[in-house]
Amino acid sequence: MRRLVTLFALLCLTVPFGISIAGCGKKTPVTFCTGDSGPIVGQVKTITLAPTIYGISLNAGEFGTSPTASAADCHGGAVTISSYTWAIRQQDVGLVDVVPTTGRLCAGTWNRNTGGGIPNFTVCTPATRAGTAQITATAGGATSNTLPIFVHPVVTSIVVGPPSTNCSTDLATNCCAFSTVGGTTAPTATGDFTGTSCLSQNVTGQLAARVFAGSGAGTQNITCTRTGTDAAGNPLFAPFVGHVSWSQTDSTIVTIDENGIATAKNPGSTIVNASVSNASSTNGYFSTCPPMSITLSTPNTMPPPGAITVNQNNTQPLVATVTDTKGVTLNGVNVTFVSTTPSTLPSGGSSGVTPIFPGAGAITAVCLPPTCNPSPLSEVGLFGNGLPIVSNQIVVNTPGSNSTLLYAASTGSRELVALDLFTNSVGTPVRLPYVPNSMAITTDGSTLYLGSSTELMVVSTARTAVTGEFQSAPGTVLAVSPDGTTVVVADPTRQTVSLVTASGTTNSINTYGGLGTHAQFSPDSGTVYIAAGSQLIVHSSFTGWTSIPLPVNAVDVSLATPQVAAFLAGSTTTARGYCPITSVSGSGDNASTTNQFYPDTGLAAPAADRISATNDGNHVLGATVTPVPTLSDTNVTLVNKNDRCPQSGETPQQVTGKPLFTGAISGVTATAITALPTASDSSLAFVTYLGTGGILPSYTFAGTGVGTPGAIKLSGTAVAPVSGVFSSDNGTFFTGTSGDNLIHLITRGSNGFSDTSTLNPQITTDAGASATVDLLAQHPRKTS
Repeated sequence: MRRLVTLFALLCLTVPFGISIAGCGKKTPVTFCTGDSGPIVGQVKTITLAPTIYGISLNAGEFGTSPTASAADCHGGAVTISSYTWAIRQQDVGLVDVVPTTGRLCAGTWNRNTGGGIPNFTVCTPATRAGTAQITATAGGATSNTLPIFVHPVVTSIVVGPPSTNCSTDLATNCCAFSTVGGTTAPTATGDFTGTSCLSQNVTGQLAARVFAGSGAGTQNITCTRTGTDAAGNPLFAPFVGHVSWSQTDSTIVTIDENGIATAKNPGSTIVNASVSNASSTNGYFSTCPPMSITLSTPNTMPPPGAITVNQNNTQPLVATVTDTKGVTLNGVNVTFVSTTPSTLPSGGSSGVTPIFPGAGAITAVCLPPTCNPSPLSEVGLFGNGLPIVSNQIVVNTPGSNSTLLYAASTGSRELVALDLFTNSVGTPVRLPYVPNSMAITTDGSTLYLGSSTELMVVSTARTAVTGEFQSAPGTVLAVSPDGTTVVVADPTRQTVSLVTASGTTNSINTYGGLGTHAQFSPDSGTVYIAAGSQLIVHSSFTGWTSIPLPVNAVDVSLATPQVAAFLAGSTTTARGYCPITSVSGSGDNASTTNQFYPDTGLAAPAADRISATNDGNHVLGATVTPVPTLSDTNVTLVNKNDRCPQSGETPQQVTGKPLFTGAISGVTATAITALPTASDSSLAFVTYLGTGGILPSYTFAGTGVGTPGAIKLSGTAVAPVSGVFSSDNGTFFTGTSGDNLIHLITRGSNGFSDTSTLNPQITTDAGASATVDLLAQHPRKTS
């Protein structure tokens, strides 16, 4: 028993002691900033209010949010503060007031204990004077830096412009920099930003703002306040409204630091703004000098104008050297490389060009707004910004021959047939939902678009099956963009043209009024030109929809290479340039422009129902049936073809034409010219038509000289070639013919082209009759 009592006593003494020791062991050890005593790590040592130098700008009577406060310990580590106590200097009473617990500011005096149910710190009585107050925050025994609060009359406007050169008569932000400058001559950056010219890439320029209060005759420049003179008697100025904040719409063109130093980046112009006290500036503009020229070259090869030979699947490097209007070579400019024959010669970009099939084509580097040298529409043409620039062409020949995947359809049948010329096989007809009235293929050959009076039909060539039906887009397919994303559909019933972006089973439509007949995209897919009778309709990713009234109705359109001019067929063949005619009003930073987009370039060529511009940019071929079937060839010269667009005051872009050939198409009686298919190497063109004659008219080009008309006798019972398309290697011309409803293969041989064979696509109408193939599309196919 005694042993139990002794054990119990020991437990009572030892257990609490053990617990006490364990409890002490869990306490966090104290770490002092230095030594064994003094300030402790984790406790507040400093409080910083931001913006530390520039402070806060307030209109008289304006509320201001609490300044940004951050606390740190002796080692600079962040310390969390639950609340600060805010205060102002005694001499600042009436100028600025602050809510002690939140730091909310009033440019005047807060209400306190006003009764009537009005909460404290909700009404700000405006300050009756201007000046600079100071505010502080305290917490944990530490006090912050003093933060300046600039109180001033209500800002009514801010004007962005060049720095002041005489601060005594023209106050601007460069006069009252926070590192107060004196004298009458303001400092500038490495460039001279005057608002009357552009700055070259990587050059810096000083922007300045002028801040005003009041209106009319009572307007005052309140940007700075004069504080006295220096030892030489020059005036000294200090900030009055506080710090002006800068911003730009497009940081790829210019970046602006907190002091208004602008650094020019890529070519273009953009809106810049200055703001202070809830007031923003009127729009100012900054211009990075545009390209004057783009020179495209191919390392280790003969320079232009000689063509280069690049074998299939080999890569030829390309170098685009861009020089701005001040002679500075630019880096990183977002030029676009375009190809005249993207199905065989993809543009490839700056890494080089790699032909994927034999054929011929030309590569050009273009700087096209809005992706290159952009500009606000109100400033297009000022200093050359907002204007396109085109390089020289690099002609690429890729030896060899292709086979072809040929797609045949008829406006009299619901059947679509694929023909493989490598295996000489005719595919099983695809049954279309409706009879098509038109057909176009994407550059990559993956998709066929067929128009009808009921809907737009989409066919996958890989599956040879209808994969999309869009009843919201009935009409005729006029064109497909080179990148395959957009289809132009004209609806004669509603008299509209629509840009249809189709993806899978969905589509989006952008519609404009007008009865379009033919259309062509620019090689970069950014612009489409639509011939629509009394108007030329243009849609550009830069300017949107534009309608240009025409003195002569346009029935067809074809683009010069790469897109410097759009040629329009009609009773007179005319041309519209892609360089606007710019007029400048105002001067300096107040300058603005008005532009006549897509102006007439002065060309007057023979009448045509259908036209075709050659890829070499030298010819516009036209054909008409009125009064008799006639063919014409005009040698065109594109002024500014390899140069920048003219600026204000310079001679507008022009296209001159020299008639080379005009003659009747012998042996043909035609009611309509259906097309003028032209070889991608600009060597030859054919004429397809509705009518009789049993021949396929041709025209062989001869550089810039007079070409040679000709004709190929169609075999068998063929009456007229109603449709046609060249193979990608230009070795074969496929033409659908009336009379026999076959496809004739016009093949190049040692003595020129001749009708060598025919294919029977076996397309039939719903009644079982043979149908004429008047819709053809092709895509190259490898021969092995």
